Amino acid sequence: MRIRIVDAFTDRPFAGNPAGVLLLDALPDGTWAFPDDRWLQRVATEVNHAETAFAHRLPEGGGADWALRWFTPATEVNLCGHATLATAHVLHSTGAHPGQVRFATRSGVLVATPEADGSLTLDFPTAPLTEVEVPDGVAETLGARPLAAFDTGPNVGDLLVVLDDEKTVHALAPGHRALGAHSARGIIATAEAEDPSRGYDFVSRCFFPNVGIAEDPVTGSAHTALAPYWSGRLGRPRLTGLQASPRSGRVGTELRGERTLLSGRAVTVIDGELHARPDQAVGSQSTLPASSA
Repeated sequence: MRIRIVDAFTDRPFAGNPAGVLLLDALPDGTWAFPDDRWLQRVATEVNHAETAFAHRLPEGGGADWALRWFTPATEVNLCGHATLATAHVLHSTGAHPGQVRFATRSGVLVATPEADGSLTLDFPTAPLTEVEVPDGVAETLGARPLAAFDTGPNVGDLLVVLDDEKTVHALAPGHRALGAHSARGIIATAEAEDPSRGYDFVSRCFFPNVGIAEDPVTGSAHTALAPYWSGRLGRPRLTGLQASPRSGRVGTELRGERTLLSGRAVTVIDGELHARPDQAVGSQSTLPASSA
């Protein structure tokens, strides 16, 4: 089977967020199904990027075109933006599904639409934000005192914390393990952009120790929480976020009530062949709890 590494939310290699993408072959009888979960997890662990996406075709005439699942090196997740963008990029660029594609996922049907400028737009559920008290220990672990904190709901599963300024976000050097005590997945740290003329309105960094990711390079799902917060603060439905990880990447957001549009580009960096097929023994592997990325 062909396996690809795609850098998402960037227009150049070695930036943005890399994702593995595996378009699964049909079964011998011509039908489509996901292989054993243990095999999927082993492949994701082998790829060892923040997420690996697995997709297979669905019968024509249904509510979705492809079934899609995402795995970190440690566990399956409920929602992942960059690996969805990467999968849509592969389907579009290879001609496997050149137009708009509907993905059946744990988070419902997610739609990816190719745009005339070469970007892709994802239609995702908006994360419900609930303001909470800043948990004890967060300021010490982050090395910065948040101005406010928000629970992002079960699909995203993060604690969103708002910091004083962009420089503070860039300078964070948190104790990653300790961050995991405060939410299901981890922490999104954000602040308003110092200079919007640089082409972005807010900055963020994302730390997800509970799913085996110390710092995620660019997180689509986090922007389903960042979009409603910053659109409410800045009074505009369309914004651009810079995720200020070492690889960096930009995510366009458009708030549409219960849905958030995420836009970005992607580039295929590696295109190869996976030799370890699903019918090969994978041994035992423990089941880990699901989260989001």
